[in-house]
Amino acid sequence: MDQFMKAALQEAVIGRAEGGIPIGSVIVHDGKIIGRGHNRRVQKGSAILHGEMDALENAGRQSALVYRQCQLYTTLSPCSMCSGAILLYGITQVVIGENRTFMGEEELLRSRGVTVEVLQDERCISMMTEFIRMKPELWNEDIGV
Repeated sequence: MDQFMKAALQEAVIGRAEGGIPIGSVIVHDGKIIGRGHNRRVQKGSAILHGEMDALENAGRQSALVYRQCQLYTTLSPCSMCSGAILLYGITQVVIGENRTFMGEEELLRSRGVTVEVLQDERCISMMTEFIRMKPELWNEDIGV
């Protein structure tokens, strides 16, 4: 696992420790993390703070040129909301920890020219599998079921 997916996984662990949903994300520009975040819907009472959205928020205002040069790392396949933000800001590469527990909008991203890599990392898979088993109602709420 590379340093950026490790950082995303660390964010997921923080989210779990805070009582939230264990999904983490980082945004990388020019080999440096410029934004990191984790799902904080529970912690903030938010409708939109998925891990990717939190990382974007924490990256702050960036020019379109900067976002077009970024990679986004996320522990779980991005949902339609997060994929829309990836497309809106022109992020060109997404590295996903796993998509076994949830398949997001990977095909949409690919169809719009985004490079998508799925690692199927066992740590990401086991963290989400355990969370879904322990808190299915919270998971269903998060994905709009």
